[in-house]
Amino acid sequence: MTVIILDIQTFQQLPITDVAQLVRGTGSKVCVFPINGTRRWFMLEHPEEAARNFVDAYLKIGGQRHLELYQLFFDHGIDTLLTPIFGPDILERGAEYQPIIEQGLLWFAQNPDFLAFYDAYDVRVSVYGDVERYLRDTPYAPVLDAFEALAQRTSSHERRRLFFGLCANDPAERIAQIGIEHYRMHNQLPDKRQIVMAYYGQYVDPVNFFIGFDRPAAFDMPLIATGEEDLYFTVSPSPYMDQETLRAVLYDHLYSRRINEQYEELTPEDWQTLTHFYRRNRHNVLGVGDCSTRGNFWYPLPQVELPEEWQPHALSR
Repeated sequence: MTVIILDIQTFQQLPITDVAQLVRGTGSKVCVFPINGTRRWFMLEHPEEAARNFVDAYLKIGGQRHLELYQLFFDHGIDTLLTPIFGPDILERGAEYQPIIEQGLLWFAQNPDFLAFYDAYDVRVSVYGDVERYLRDTPYAPVLDAFEALAQRTSSHERRRLFFGLCANDPAERIAQIGIEHYRMHNQLPDKRQIVMAYYGQYVDPVNFFIGFDRPAAFDMPLIATGEEDLYFTVSPSPYMDQETLRAVLYDHLYSRRINEQYEELTPEDWQTLTHFYRRNRHNVLGVGDCSTRGNFWYPLPQVELPEEWQPHALSR
């Protein structure tokens, strides 16, 4: 059984270098963090800038927030971060969105602040997904060239890795292509490690945890999602992520979910409490939500009812 040596309050107060050491001490971590709800966050938190010049302000302020989030994760000892940023559904928004989308994607690959960050944090940047199929013969083709140049520019960086997901929603045809190309070259089928390396440009270990927003759904992590990853979903849009929230996730991932339940160690009182808990929550389902009567948006409903004898963070003792 994993021995928990810290409670959540202590963990929240640790110096950031100590947290990073604890995270790395349990092995290299792979995190998938789609930064969603950015426009919603921008319009709520920066209404004046949004009204004056939406596109320029959104790119500048939203781009800076992306950098702050990458830094937050890397500083906390997460050295491999995957962040899906573009899917085929965006292509369906119409030609009027194309300049905005293209400018936004190029921001990740060419903006001086981003380039300086990649250098300062020694970040190797890669793109994964079925990008050739969806983007090569489209107005977004310059985006591919820009990301290829960025991958080359950062290829010598070794300390951290950042993977941008573009059209990584359905890998089936790309994986088939990888298999055919490998067989032609080597006269044998590739193994999983070789497929992962071909798809991502380098080997990526299985995902350790995924942090989404809004309706619970894990996506855009082909080949490295095993069912063993821990899933988390924030109630507020991703740009609201801060140190306190990330540490709550890390604490749960490092300690709370690592407890190995041993039924033979439960006392009759434990069984009685567990029975009470399950019966009290038999009709509650995590992920169930509702639509606001004052706006067209979904929100999660509170579901879990704790027995009176349970105290918050009881598992952290």
